[in-house]
Amino acid sequence: MTIGGSTIEAELAALAPFASPAPAITLDERLARIERARKLTRDAGADALIVGAGASLNYFAGVPWGASERLVAMLLPVSGDPVMICPAFEQGSLAADLAIDAGLRLWEEDESPFALTAATLRDLGITALAVDPALAYDMVHRLGQAIAPVEIRDGSAIIHGCRMQKSPAELALMKQAKAMTLAVHKATARILAPGITTTEVRRFIDQAHRKLGAAGSSFCIVQFGHATAYPHGIPGEQRLAENDLVLIDTGCTVHGYHSDITRTYVFGDATDDQRRIWDLEHAAQQAAFEAVRPGVLCEAVDAAARDLVTRAGLGPDYRLPGIPHRTGHGIGLSIHEPAYLVRGDKTPLAPGMCFSNEPMIVVPGRFGIRLEDHFYVTEEGAEWFTPPQPAIDAI
Repeated sequence: MTIGGSTIEAELAALAPFASPAPAITLDERLARIERARKLTRDAGADALIVGAGASLNYFAGVPWGASERLVAMLLPVSGDPVMICPAFEQGSLAADLAIDAGLRLWEEDESPFALTAATLRDLGITALAVDPALAYDMVHRLGQAIAPVEIRDGSAIIHGCRMQKSPAELALMKQAKAMTLAVHKATARILAPGITTTEVRRFIDQAHRKLGAAGSSFCIVQFGHATAYPHGIPGEQRLAENDLVLIDTGCTVHGYHSDITRTYVFGDATDDQRRIWDLEHAAQQAAFEAVRPGVLCEAVDAAARDLVTRAGLGPDYRLPGIPHRTGHGIGLSIHEPAYLVRGDKTPLAPGMCFSNEPMIVVPGRFGIRLEDHFYVTEEGAEWFTPPQPAIDAI
């Protein structure tokens, strides 16, 4: 497709809300998640699980709040109803978001939420509590002091055991988010013109996501020319020039589920060296994809991409020029979540697991090429959420 040649106004006018939105997660699915969490909590030798505000609270209870200095949490006993610990002044907001039936334990601003949690655990007869791994250390420390002698256990296996494998409903929401972001990438390529700034491009990407029905961009990285040699960019404004490489990494959310797609292409004519590295990046991305099978360890997918690049004379390992970071990360309600496609992660792949595939190649001081699409694991191998970019001069 064409890179350049259009305008911001024309491309925004051509965008409309997504035609067939995926349905939200149902109550029945949330209740099934809770039952699985109860089983895994029993397996971990605990009587209850505490889940703090953040992606996991959204996953179980539909509450999309971020963590703050105030404790907002769900206590999930292995039997009996969940209990929400919440500031009293947030009761109305919590009721508006809460997607499950749960008891309420409310604390005033001059009261200790940890003492309230301790009293709730006593009332429930809890002697061992599994803790959400995303709960801040300070909160875990204060909680531990308040609930002693209740034993605190690591809840990572419970949380990850629930969230890593996505259901068909989750996959549908992620497919929508990624389709929306890919459409934004295509529109963005068409608005490029000499002199356009990275700020103007980021603003367009946010507006384009909104036109499609997202709440704007969840993040946006725009890099031109030599700035592409830095995986997450460098400070300052950049203006596009003829024959610059363009690297854009952006995404949005649909009912909390993330997209995260990167495209690297040339505005003008690529050099032979840029084409060679782009083709090698494309091959490394494909090698990682082809390595995916249920039961294969996550680190083996990273090795497939890294070994191909090493055979081409780059690296080895994380040395530059070569691949400076992991091949991919899990994705879902968090943009980066376990498991990870990196050396040392021995998590076996299983159907429903979702990952980015982005074995970026960096040539220090000159340029970088990152192609990022996502796949989900199937019974036979892997399926792309979005088709990989076909060429350095096409989206």
